[in-house]
Amino acid sequence: MLNVTNEIQKAFNGDAWHGNHAMQTLNNVKAEIAFEYFIPNAHSIAEIALHLISWTEEVTSRLMGNVASEPALGDWPIPESKTAQAWEKIIFDFKVANEELIRCCGELKNNQFDNELIDKLNPALETGISNEELLNGLVQHHAYHCGQIALLSKFE
Repeated sequence: MLNVTNEIQKAFNGDAWHGNHAMQTLNNVKAEIAFEYFIPNAHSIAEIALHLISWTEEVTSRLMGNVASEPALGDWPIPESKTAQAWEKIIFDFKVANEELIRCCGELKNNQFDNELIDKLNPALETGISNEELLNGLVQHHAYHCGQIALLSKFE
């Protein structure tokens, strides 16, 4: 299913229909505001970016045949530090995670996009979610959170 791989590529760093792609959105954020909390009880831009990395890596893991589970980094990782270098590393890690996902998609055969994920609680069962649905969900996830980042970055 090359179409869904193309959608991942566009959401990551291509011509996304909704506006700026994820890399452009992240690159537009100034390091000085990336770790700020502009809205009470909401996540910082850096936390949202780490969440995107975490779930991109989990989707890659699932596509590689691993059991569906919580991301290795956790659902909402906390930044290790709040420096310009830390923000640059988050952007770099996002880029690497998405490039690895796209590489993994390129290795799947067309019929593997219909394969269903394995359930963590009962590995003998499938989840009812295909690899294609999983990838479509990640495209939506990228668009949703990039919209949040774009709005939060206007607080500077």
